[in-house]
Amino acid sequence: MTGRRRCGRAWDATRAWAAGRRPRGDGGSAVVEFVTIGVLMLVPVVYLVVAVAGVQAAAFATESAAREAARIVVTGTDDAQSERLVLAAVGWALRDQGLDADPADAVTVRCSTQPCLTPGADVTVTVAVEVPLPAVPAGVSRVVPLVVPVSATHTQVVDEFRVAP
Repeated sequence: MTGRRRCGRAWDATRAWAAGRRPRGDGGSAVVEFVTIGVLMLVPVVYLVVAVAGVQAAAFATESAAREAARIVVTGTDDAQSERLVLAAVGWALRDQGLDADPADAVTVRCSTQPCLTPGADVTVTVAVEVPLPAVPAGVSRVVPLVVPVSATHTQVVDEFRVAP
């Protein structure tokens, strides 16, 4: 067996290790590979977390805005006062979560009967906003949407024992 060579470089590395020597050529490459692969995997995960956090904040904002706006309408005394309070509540809920949407464009109020405060009537409020994706260049808009639409709807019933306006 003295004249045969076994498995080339892998066999030489194994023999060097058994003899107490380090194999040549691979020193320090594990650290470089680990850092490279770690960064390549970490960057998309961080971006995904940031994007999902923005959409989740918008979901919280639209849900609370729709719920409070419906409550304001069914407990209001007149349409003008209710409209002012609804816009204020929706604006506050959206700003609280960092959204810059205009409350007048974001909210829609629908009533099952006219006038809206008729006892037993359903009042449905929908709040819809668009959440921009972070750090997406404008040139990509032809291929990938740059915003995620988020909406919430809440329906309240006007109290049956309320005095009709």
